[in-house]
Amino acid sequence: MIEARHLRVLRAVASTGSFSAAARELGCTQPAVSQQMKALESSTGTPLLVRTGREMRLTQAGEALVRHASGILAGLTAAEEEIAAIAGLRAGRVRLVSFPSGSSTLVPTALAALRAAHPGTRVSLVEAEPPRSVEMLRDGDCDVAVAFRYRPAAAEWDDLVVRPLLADRLVGLVPEGHRLADAEAVAIGELAEESWIAGCPRCRRQLVDVCEGAGFTPRIDFATDDYPAVIGLVGAGLGVAVLPELALRSVRPRGARTVVVEPAVEREIVALTLPDLAKVPAVAATLDHLTRAAALT
Repeated sequence: MIEARHLRVLRAVASTGSFSAAARELGCTQPAVSQQMKALESSTGTPLLVRTGREMRLTQAGEALVRHASGILAGLTAAEEEIAAIAGLRAGRVRLVSFPSGSSTLVPTALAALRAAHPGTRVSLVEAEPPRSVEMLRDGDCDVAVAFRYRPAAAEWDDLVVRPLLADRLVGLVPEGHRLADAEAVAIGELAEESWIAGCPRCRRQLVDVCEGAGFTPRIDFATDDYPAVIGLVGAGLGVAVLPELALRSVRPRGARTVVVEPAVEREIVALTLPDLAKVPAVAATLDHLTRAAALT
């Protein structure tokens, strides 16, 4: 195994012509230079230097190693500088994936603060709903996933670092002229005979579970992953829906009214990453800024 420190000593001996001059250049003792050269020759299995009078001359193997040493040491120096920049958040990259309502609310605030604090850190964003976003994290296609779940599942995220962000309550959405539009709170069973507009697959399953818990199965006439489309359909009088409060923060519900739905249902919003990635400074900073953004939401 050829070590970088041995290459630096060999290059100094080659450029100065002696162990003593190399020691002065490197700021160490002449015996230390001699010992490192012996260790290097032992690693390579061949002589690298020949003493000629008071000077040292490179063998053919020594010349070849010095020729390669410059490129190797330059590459190591560049790598050390780049790693130092990443560790000091002067550089780096974070690949973020988020579900749409998180992308329009939590993520912009967090990334603006991250960019202001660490302008050298680049962040990319793609959208995906869980469980796809969690699969992307485990497959190495992203570094941080902003995701949600309605109830903890056994061992669902046990292999991940879970940063809780906020609890997002579901609210009812009815047309403005609906009989319950002015109600302070609505039991979900009061909507049993309505036409329903459902959201993403995970939200759809949750809606069915809640309704069945209230004694009825919802008649889902429309299903869309696009929250503005859900709101538009409700506003047009085509049905009712339940949506996370976060989804309503960035969309004006024209023609629709929000109502409190009982029993209360919340989804847990979290940021996820892998244990090893959590130690990367840029990833840790991203998690911190997402936490701060959630506190302001």
